[in-house]
Amino acid sequence: MSSSLPRWRLLWSPPADGATHMAIDVAMVEAVAEGKAPPTVRFYCWEPPCLSLGRRQSVSEVDLQRCQAEGVEVVRRPTGGRAILHANELTYSVVFPETDLRAMGGVLETFRRFSEAFAHALRALGVSDVALAPRLDPVARGSGFVCFEVPTDYELTVNGRKIMGSAQWRHQGVVLQHGSLPLAGDPGAIARYLKNGPDPERLRRRTITLQEAAGRPVAFEEAAAAILEAFRSLLAIETQPGGLTPEEQARIPEWRERLSVLRRSEVGSM
Repeated sequence: MSSSLPRWRLLWSPPADGATHMAIDVAMVEAVAEGKAPPTVRFYCWEPPCLSLGRRQSVSEVDLQRCQAEGVEVVRRPTGGRAILHANELTYSVVFPETDLRAMGGVLETFRRFSEAFAHALRALGVSDVALAPRLDPVARGSGFVCFEVPTDYELTVNGRKIMGSAQWRHQGVVLQHGSLPLAGDPGAIARYLKNGPDPERLRRRTITLQEAAGRPVAFEEAAAAILEAFRSLLAIETQPGGLTPEEQARIPEWRERLSVLRRSEVGSM
């Protein structure tokens, strides 16, 4: 895939709380929409652990008291999708104009393109049985609250178990897609922080970490490097390290307050 765009900015964000990370993603969308920042690939991890909710999910399902007591942040993503507990993982985001060739064909086609690149990266890391999940109607997908209970269209599975979850938001002519690749840990742990959560054992049967799939520990940096190589070879995305602009930095505090569930009135039910 050829492109006339300049190199995409590559951001390596230090570990931060979930509200900060979601605020950065929104700030990048706004800056790209205004022509004040280039298309961007960003990698990050979460500290402390964080439960993120999809844009339209109800906070009533979350055990906010337990989250607060155990130091687990709760944040609302700008994207849709279902709840994720972010702990030992690699998270990526890509932000680019809808006029970009990689966005052509709509949301699902964009998902498919990037999922093929992620599958290529996972195979390079030693995951031989990775596949793109087939498209499913809403009834077949079910109504569970947790992202990793079931793969959605074109998400990645290993022998039927979900290994990566992504979500997308299109706003002001800009695409934000971000997603979670669990490196290790307990896929059933999220159930502890939900009032009527799924059976943890069922989650463990339906989800797989990169460590289990590859048969070895994979470091954050190694996984990110494999993804960047797949972006280059399959999507013609060339990157150049950079930083957030002053305009993006200035937008973060407001969005951080707006997206943090535990800082807002939603915690009043505790």
